[in-house]
This record gives sequence, structure tokens and C-alpha cells, in this order.
Amino acid sequence: MSEENGFRGLRPELLRLLDEAGIDAPSDIQTKAIPRIMEGDNVLVVAPTGVGKTESAVLPIFHRILEDNPDPVCFLYITPLRALNRDMLQRFESWGDELGIKVAVRHGDTTQSERAKQVRKPPHMLITTPETLQVMLTGSRLREMLSNVRFVVVDEIHELASDERGAQMSIGLERLERYAPGFQRIGISATVSNPREVADFLAGPHEATIVKVPMPKNVDISLHLVKPSREDRRMAVKLSCSPELAGAIRRILDYIDTSNSMLIFVNTREAAEGMASRIAMLGREEVGVHHGSLSKEIRESMEDSFKAGELKALICTSSLELGIDIGSIDTVIQYNSPRQVSRFTQRIGRSGHGLGRTSRGILMCTSIDEAMESAIIARRAGFDLTEPIEVRENPRSVLANQLTIMTLEHRWKIDEAFGLVRQAYPFRTLSREQFDRVLESLVATGTVAIEGSEIRAHGARHYFLENISMIPDTRTFRIRDAVTRRWIGVLDEKFVVNHLGTGATFIMKGLSWKVEEIEDRDILVSGIKDVAPLPSWVGEEIPVPYEVAQEVGRFRVDLAETEPIDGEDDDGSDEGPTDDETDAVEPGRGPSLGLPDGH
Repeated sequence: MSEENGFRGLRPELLRLLDEAGIDAPSDIQTKAIPRIMEGDNVLVVAPTGVGKTESAVLPIFHRILEDNPDPVCFLYITPLRALNRDMLQRFESWGDELGIKVAVRHGDTTQSERAKQVRKPPHMLITTPETLQVMLTGSRLREMLSNVRFVVVDEIHELASDERGAQMSIGLERLERYAPGFQRIGISATVSNPREVADFLAGPHEATIVKVPMPKNVDISLHLVKPSREDRRMAVKLSCSPELAGAIRRILDYIDTSNSMLIFVNTREAAEGMASRIAMLGREEVGVHHGSLSKEIRESMEDSFKAGELKALICTSSLELGIDIGSIDTVIQYNSPRQVSRFTQRIGRSGHGLGRTSRGILMCTSIDEAMESAIIARRAGFDLTEPIEVRENPRSVLANQLTIMTLEHRWKIDEAFGLVRQAYPFRTLSREQFDRVLESLVATGTVAIEGSEIRAHGARHYFLENISMIPDTRTFRIRDAVTRRWIGVLDEKFVVNHLGTGATFIMKGLSWKVEEIEDRDILVSGIKDVAPLPSWVGEEIPVPYEVAQEVGRFRVDLAETEPIDGEDDDGSDEGPTDDETDAVEPGRGPSLGLPDGH
């Protein structure tokens, strides 16, 4: 059946698996991408969430593995998040078992015994992170294993292209090319406005084809501006929060009651904890919380409970923005402005995940400023006006990092090292003078040494152990249950030093805790019933693009000519509505969002 509907050319074993999974016909992106990947092209796959991008990359590679039977590890799948590692393993391990293709995952949490097993009996498909690729390239037996690589997929590549992690990975791919020359490169990306830049970032010195489909038409977006009622103000007193938050919570709970599964996106971990803790105070146990400062075990527990239907809603940050499979999602609520078009499309696309389904999104705003910014972002999303990805050129810290780590592989001719670095797209304009300056600083600090025309390791191994990742290092404290010693999450050192001591209270996982004892970098806590202060974390605010800010300014001028913009009622009263009404701005109603038909 699958072959008749467009999966032509795939092996019968794959067609059978597709039929068993209920996939009768390919999506547009699969129809366009699968033939190009099967032909061996380097391909950037660009499409919204939920249209089968991952399968469009993996199916043709599985086909090639079955056809050619290459030695393992022949397929490297790189993801920016460990949570995506777990998700990809769950998604493809069962398919691999059916096909005789061994699938494994390797990252910082992989046990030593599992790593040793992978070296003894390598898998065909190895799912990993950019940082673990760096580690593997420094080990002789692992490099030998990687010399069989024929296919590399970089998932969510738009998340890497503009930062130092991506620049590090780009050199890592060129280092891999020395051991596995000519491997095929496939990137998977959400919608971006400049896919050519991302494709060049993926391909380095090679050519790459862009396969792109537009945002689907079946998107239902509404915008709600919450004006607190008297009931909201009474609830705010009970919950010790603002009337606006209380009003948003009451309306969100109404949506949860009529939904099977919902994601509520907020922009910061502090906002996630604030909303989750207030909902917990109302006894709503069907709502969980998910963000990057919660422990891995708690995040996975929340994901599994949501997928199993034990939780009806998750309050989350960007930790669930990417394509982690948590089952079917009816509706996505964005609390206040998402700040960026790319984030908005990623988040709204998590609902209606599947062919032919409608993505339903609700923008729940607590001020006129948030509502106007949200309206502009929704409008720009409708016209596919996503922010461009900006690849930073010649980041010196990454160059220093890679030159140091490269010396752990072997001695390098200086000219050879310079040539390799220039193959990576972010360093294509690097001058020899810039290169030599960074190299001289490494020699001056005793990290590497120069002998004749070669670079060799000096203090490189110690540096490597401390600087595998280009993710900024923020010192944190682990929060542990004083009785079970279970790890709950992490707090920034600055917050702990300034606000926490024995007996202090704070919120984590939507619950209140009291500090019992501080042991080195561990904080032992016990649960309490009282309302506690919210913690804070460093560097959470999402920047607003210049184009969005400019359009919001023009929108304010236009709106001011027709109606008040200060959030007051027409008579100047700040009492707000006396019933449960919430103002709603939808396409074609009130100030127009200017969306194309169907958005």
C-alpha cells in the first residue's frame, strides 16, 4: 500500500513497517526529500513541526543500510539535546530490531559498561550529541569505529547554526571527514527564512540541496487578552499572585477541562514554576511542569506521564519546543508573547502533530503590550516571515578549543590544521594572521606546544576535560530530597548565595520546599505546604527581533487612533469585567492579525 501511495523505491521491509504504523502515504516533505537522500545528495530538510521531517531523513538511510550492508558505525545521528537522544532511541530502536539494524545512544549519561559494549560490538546507527562527537574523535578505537560512517544527520540544526556549539560541531564534522571521507550530510530544520545559510553551514566545503515545504494552511490561532474579573482578584489573594496571572490560570484550567492533552508554553523557568505552583495550590494534579533545571528523571517522568494520559497538561519552556515525542497534543497555549516568530511556529506546531490535522494555538496575554507583540508575531508567522539564522564568523574561543582538542588526536602540521579549520563554514573567512594569533596564545598559556612546523599537545588533556562543551558554564547547586536523596533539580549559585540558607523556602517542580541542610554543592530539602518565593535563573529572557519591535511600534500608533491602549475600560475604571469574559482577538475580528486565508 505504501509503495502505491508514493514511497516508491524503499525496500519491502520498510514498506511493511510503514503499513504496520498506519502510514499509508508520504507527507509533502517526505515525497520531496526521500528521493534526494536516496540518491546520496547532501540535503537540508526544512519543514514545520509535525510533518515527518525525521522519517524523511531516516527512512532512505535505513534503505541504504539494508541495500549495501555497510560496516558499523555507518550512521551518526547528532541532536542538540540529550532528551532528543532518548526520544530518537525509542522511536527507531523497535524499527531497527525488525530490520536487523542495531540502534544505540551515546552521550554524557551513557554508562561505562554500555560504552565498552558499543566499542566491542558497534551499532549501525549511533545517536549522540555534538559534545560526545568531540570525545569520540579523541579516542583511537572510537576513531576507528567512526571511520565507517557513511551518513550523518544533524537534527534541529537551526538550534546549532548560530551559536558556539554549532561552530565547534562544524569543525568536528571536518575532522570526521578525515577518517570517513565523503560521508553524506543531512540536516533537519524548522522553518527558517535563510535556508541557504543553514545548508552551507551543514555542508562545509561541499554542496547541499535544500528541500523545503511551507507552513501548512490548517492552523487555528486565537489571541486572548485577559482582563481580571472580581473572581480573578479574589483568586489572586488566595494564590498570592497578580490578578492577571490568576485570570490566565482560571481560563487555562477551563481549556484543560475540555482538552485531552495540552502544552502551556512560558518563556522562563521562573514563570513555569510560578504558574505550576499556583495550579498545584488549587489541587489540580493533572498538570505537570517541565523545564531544563529539573532533573533528568523528573523531566522524563513528566514526559512519560503526559504521553500515557496521566497528565492532561504540561507547563513548559523551550525544553519541549523541539521535536521530543510526547504523544498527541490537542492544543498549545502560549502564555504572553513568544518574542520570536521561530519560537511561535515551533511551539504551535506541537499541536495537531500529524498529517491533515489542525494545529490549534492560543495566545493568552495579560497586558495590551504582550497582546500587540503576540498579534504581530502571529501575523508574521502566517506569512512565513521567520527570523534569519545568523552564523557567527570566526569565533576565537571555538578555534582555541578545537586546536587544543585536535592535538589529542595526533600531531598536526600547522598548515594542515589551518586548512582543516577553514573547511568549516563559520571559519571560511579566517585569515592566517587570525589563526596564528590564537595559536600563539595557546602556546603562551602552555596548552599546546609547537615543534618545528607541528602542533602537539602540552597541557591539552587537562583543558579538554574541563572544556568539552561550548555551553557557558554556570555554577549550580543540586536540590535533593532530604529523606530519599532524590535529585529534584538545580539552582544557580548566585540565587543560592544571595537567597538560600538553612530554613529558607523556595519553589521547584511546582511545589514548595524548605532548606534543611547545605552539603557542598547539594541542598537537602523537605516539602512544605506554605507559599514560597520563586527562584531565578541566569540568562532566560528571549530577545525580540528588531523587525518585530518596529512593527509593534507601528501597530501601537494605528491602534491608538481607534481605541484605548492603556488596558482600562472606556470609562477609565480599572475594576475590570464583572463576569468571566475574556477579550479575544482572532483573525478577522478586532484589530486584524493580517493572516493569510486559513491561518
